Amino acid sequence: MTNIKGYDMPDELYYHEEHSWARVEGNRVTVGMDDMFQKEAGDIVFVDLPEEEDEVEQGEVCGKIQSRKWIGKLCAPVSGEIVEINEDLEDDTSLVNQDPYGKGWILVIEATDLENDLSNLMHGDSLLPFIDQEIKRTEEERAKA
Repeated sequence: MTNIKGYDMPDELYYHEEHSWARVEGNRVTVGMDDMFQKEAGDIVFVDLPEEEDEVEQGEVCGKIQSRKWIGKLCAPVSGEIVEINEDLEDDTSLVNQDPYGKGWILVIEATDLENDLSNLMHGDSLLPFIDQEIKRTEEERAKA
C-alpha cells in the first residue's frame, strides 16, 4: 500500500477523480471510495446505492454517500452493469470509514469497455499530483468557511 501525503492509496487500484476506486478482477470491477474521501467526509451515516442490474457509464453518478458534514457522490469508475451491491452497508455504514478498500467496498460492475475505461483513470505515479491538487483545493475550501 502506498501512503501519499497521509492517505492510503493501494498501488493495484485505479482511481477516478471523484475519489472512487476500482479493483479489477477479470472483467468485474469492485468499487469503493478512497481513503482521502472517507477522511475528509468524516463519519459516514448513510449510503444511497443503485440497484443491481442498473447500467452505468464511466463518470456517471450512481450513488450518494452522506456524512455528518456533507453529501458526496459515488461516480462509476467504469461503464457496465452493476452486478452486486455491498448489502452490509445497509446495517453498518462505518465500514466505508473503517476499511475503505476491504469490507467497505460499495458495488461491483461487470465492465463493458474495461481497457478504454482504465486508460481514463489514475494509477500509480499519476496519483501524486492529483492528491497534491486535492489537498490544496480542500485547504482553500476550509479557508473560505
